[in-house]
Amino acid sequence: MVTPEDIGKRVQDDAGRVGVLCDVIEDYRDPTVRPSGCPAQTVAFLRPEGGGREWLVPPGAVNLA
Repeated sequence: MVTPEDIGKRVQDDAGRVGVLCDVIEDYRDPTVRPSGCPAQTVAFLRPEGGGREWLVPPGAVNLA
């Protein structure tokens, strides 16, 4: 599991994707979903090491690589 103290470190998610931890946000709500249809959750934002599209995962599904 990662925490805000791990931001900037190399990580791997449970799907085997390796990237860099950009942020851990508590009470995140997906902006593409109506507020009433999306409960707040804690998410980790990861990005590929060489740059590219970020992806979101639960912090419990991410470990330091």
